[in-house]
Amino acid sequence: MVKFLEFEKPIAALQEQIEELEAGARDGPVDVRQEVKRLRKKVDAELRSVYANLSPWQKAMVARHPDRPHFSDILGALFTDFEPLAGDRYFAEDAAIQGGMARFDGKPVMVIGHEKGRDTESRLKHNFGMGKPEGYRKAVRLMEMADRFGFPVLTFVDTAGAFPGIEAEERGAAEALARGTAACLRLGVPMIATITGEGGSGGALALAAANRVLMLEHSFYAVISPEGCASILWRSGDRAQDAAQAMRISAQDLKSLGLVDGVIGEPLGGAHRDPAAAMEAIGAQLRKELKSLEPKSAEELRRLRREKFLAMERAA
Repeated sequence: MVKFLEFEKPIAALQEQIEELEAGARDGPVDVRQEVKRLRKKVDAELRSVYANLSPWQKAMVARHPDRPHFSDILGALFTDFEPLAGDRYFAEDAAIQGGMARFDGKPVMVIGHEKGRDTESRLKHNFGMGKPEGYRKAVRLMEMADRFGFPVLTFVDTAGAFPGIEAEERGAAEALARGTAACLRLGVPMIATITGEGGSGGALALAAANRVLMLEHSFYAVISPEGCASILWRSGDRAQDAAQAMRISAQDLKSLGLVDGVIGEPLGGAHRDPAAAMEAIGAQLRKELKSLEPKSAEELRRLRREKFLAMERAA
């Protein structure tokens, strides 16, 4: 069953009618196929209308949908021979950030991403995708390994931000995030980052200072969450919608500002409604970007990456 969001209530009502008709037809001789067909067309039309006009805040709600594809889903759909690598060699393993060697279309790559977890137990295990310093230091270790062996680095970002607890501060959270960003910029191999859900603050940027930054159509990327911004500017999280609008957090806005390189289309109604189609779209875009980057030398990749981010600073 699809979990409907607040702004999808009219669609939910239509879906409920369909289910009631189909349930009634199982217990009687009435042919409801034509009516069900009509209602399904109405659902599709309503979905098209709603999703063509989503506000930035509504896009944030879609990006946070509990059934949205996670890093583990992407691994299973697009990669083979995944060999997870654990630990930062300083303190511990962090389940919020996962990574390891894998094959993409038969070629070796290093793949790294945030994992939020699905149910209560797994969400606690993965700390809701909020990486701790050891997670980002592990990511640096894997990036440097990829650089030594000449493997492209593919990262998948889906985090509200790095874990803000006092123990993270004690273990050097800011330094770990800065080192993550610096490691991205130093790579002599192609790096492609894809924002699949939430792209929150330095916790996202530390895995996304890449040659190509892509976003799924209904993901968002921002220096702070809309709720956090609203609580700072207006002393109230109730104005999160206003904050989302002002920050221009959507993939479409960020592409128009030149802050991301590409927007990957999602199935009608969001990636959670057809994960297989979403995976296919991600895979196709990654192939295209890798094909354009793989012929470039290490020096050129570093130069292009550096120029890309310096241009953003000049534009600001």
